[in-house]
Amino acid sequence: MTANSTQQTNNTSITYTIGELAKEFDITTRSIRFYEDAQLLSPTRNGQTRVYSPKDRTRLKLVLRGKRLGFSLQETKTIFELYDNEDTEEKQLHIMLELIEDKKQKLIQQQQDIADVLKDLSELESGCKDSLAKL
Repeated sequence: MTANSTQQTNNTSITYTIGELAKEFDITTRSIRFYEDAQLLSPTRNGQTRVYSPKDRTRLKLVLRGKRLGFSLQETKTIFELYDNEDTEEKQLHIMLELIEDKKQKLIQQQQDIADVLKDLSELESGCKDSLAKL
C-alpha cells in the first residue's frame, strides 16, 4: 500500500488507485483496464475514479501469475467464477486439478514439438555444413 491508498478508520477498508496497482505490478493502466473489460476485476467508482479493493488487487496478482504460467484469460476467469460461485471446496479442487492437468499436457506436447523442431534444425544445419565442406 502506498501513501495515496485510502484507509478508512471506521472499518479499516484499504483501497487502491489504478496508478498504484500499475506501479506495484509494473504494468500499464491500460492493461488493468483491459482486465477490467474482461470482467476479471470489478472496481467501484468514485466519480470518474476507479477504486480497487484488496480483492481486486489479489485478483490482479493472480491474473498476472496465471499469465506467466500460460493460463488464458478465459481460464483465469473460469477459476475466478469457480471460487465465486461454488460452495464446496472439493468441487473447486477437482476442477482446478482438471485445469492443471490440461495445462500440463499442453506444455508436455509443446515441449515435444520444440524438441522435434530442434532436431530438424540440427539435421538441416549439419546438411548445410556438409554441403559447404564439399564446395
